[in-house]
Amino acid sequence: MFEREKDTSQKILRAAFKCISEKGYANVSMRDIAEEANVVLSQINYYYKNKEGLFCKLIREVTEEYLKIIQDNLQKITTTKEKVSFFIKYCQHIMKDNINTYRLILDFFSMAMWSKSFNQELNYFLNKVSQVIEEYVTNDYLIDESLQNYSSNTIARMILGIIFGMAMQYIIEPDNEEVLDAINVIQALIK
Repeated sequence: MFEREKDTSQKILRAAFKCISEKGYANVSMRDIAEEANVVLSQINYYYKNKEGLFCKLIREVTEEYLKIIQDNLQKITTTKEKVSFFIKYCQHIMKDNINTYRLILDFFSMAMWSKSFNQELNYFLNKVSQVIEEYVTNDYLIDESLQNYSSNTIARMILGIIFGMAMQYIIEPDNEEVLDAINVIQALIK
């Protein structure tokens, strides 16, 4: 997910991403991350103060990277149909080839229920992704008649729900290709 590795702080973030996405937040210690990053524990504390600070920074980095890829690609596409198609294919690609990204994000959903700082970061993520979907996909869409009374933001939020719901199902049942295919329902709603 991280294409740049400028310094020790980025090395720590990469290690945190790897550890959490493979083992889950609850099963990862700061020592695990320090070992994976090949740094001493005090370096993590120096850059991020504590585990919560590190993970808040991690979700912010994942958010920025996710948004950058989506926006860079959607800006190049002219029709709504092609934008929806790209977005669906990109989400399916991440589920199939980089499921650790969704594992990490879904783990943050759980943590956001108990931590105010995680809640703020996850809300930032959801709001930003929703804004991108709204700007590039749902603002000039034609929708199924049954959805015409809903705002473009509501439709964007529904799309996010479909994507993360399907990602959760795919994590639980990765051999079921129908789960990946279920995301295509978005195309049936937005024309």
